[in-house]
Amino acid sequence: MRKFDGTRLLVATHNAGKLDEMRALLAPYGVEVTGAADAGLPEPAETETTFVGNARIKARAAMQATGLPALSDDSGICVDALDGAPGVQTADWAETGHGRDFRMAMQRTWDALEAANAPAPRTAQFRCTLVLMWPDGHDEVFEGVLPGQVVWPPRGVEGHGYDPIFMPDGHDVTLGEMSPAMKNSLSHRARAVDRMIRGSFA
Repeated sequence: MRKFDGTRLLVATHNAGKLDEMRALLAPYGVEVTGAADAGLPEPAETETTFVGNARIKARAAMQATGLPALSDDSGICVDALDGAPGVQTADWAETGHGRDFRMAMQRTWDALEAANAPAPRTAQFRCTLVLMWPDGHDEVFEGVLPGQVVWPPRGVEGHGYDPIFMPDGHDVTLGEMSPAMKNSLSHRARAVDRMIRGSFA
């Protein structure tokens, strides 16, 4: 496992929510985090069918464009009764042609569950795959999984994406109802980052 000894890290995302979350998670380690939008980078096409494949595309594009070590994240919600969908297409389900509408995506997810007559609890997992890539092309992969269930109607205004319809195991509130601090302590991304920190930063 290669150790990270730099002070600057480019997080290859244009998602402000993810960037804020990553800044908060890495702040204790003295790493200056910047985003792809700050560097004026375009979003590369995500052409792979796996989280790790798409994460590598984003990390490599950001690293090659800036010469900085890059951290990429590919993540999504995988609903068991939908055979793991939306999965790697989590963001695609929110595309409208005029930006992303996650309220529409949440409705689409629930409608698909209703059409499938899926029994309760409607189990799902938020999955996160991180790829940390150095300028020489070496990378390390870290994964985090948060099990839970899809609930309806959407609850809470915190978080982003599908958070208002996802209730983690062991909790009676959705991610959308949790404070950012609480969510950051248990999220799939936090679990992946924890593995990364223990493997490459600690």
